Amino acid sequence: MKKIVASGKTIDDAVRNGLAQWQVTEDRVEVVVLEQPSKGLFGLFGAKEAKVELSLIPDPIEEAEQFLHEVAGTMGMSVRIDRNHTREGTLLSVSGGGDLGMLIGRRGGTLDALQYLTNIVANRYATSHLRIVLDAEDFRERRRKTLEELSDRLAGRVIRTRKEVVLEPMSSHERKVIHSQLQNHPKVKTFSKGDEPNRRVVIALR
Repeated sequence: MKKIVASGKTIDDAVRNGLAQWQVTEDRVEVVVLEQPSKGLFGLFGAKEAKVELSLIPDPIEEAEQFLHEVAGTMGMSVRIDRNHTREGTLLSVSGGGDLGMLIGRRGGTLDALQYLTNIVANRYATSHLRIVLDAEDFRERRRKTLEELSDRLAGRVIRTRKEVVLEPMSSHERKVIHSQLQNHPKVKTFSKGDEPNRRVVIALR
């Protein structure tokens, strides 16, 4: 946790001086009074200013972004992170130079693992639970469309062959895409079976 010592004629002045150095508001710091101000002899000699120690309270999302920059740096990449708020939570979109495929991994496996770790880092500093969704090069949207198309294609196969189809193991997020795409289908139904991380979606006739 970052700390600075600031002084001023009064405790309030000292705190304001410290906040000005960091350019943050008072809710972002913890304040410890080190020395009370004193007027000194006859109000003139030996006067002492107030002295306070300010500790910066980490911002959860900033800490998450810093973590991602460090991970990318160890992989030899310099990245840019854009922050947006969505219904699912805070979306951190990674872009920049280098092979971002390394951050995404096979079918998004590395990206999911990084998202899990990023949530741990952010929630270490949060006062209430945060949900962070991590994306790179719009992978999440591209993957969603791929899964929706796959769902429709496999539903057609189930109808044609009258045999259920068991998909490969997927994350809960990806299974949800399949279920949502086919939930109102008139001829097929979906359900999941198996245990994590090998839980699979099954598409069968209604």
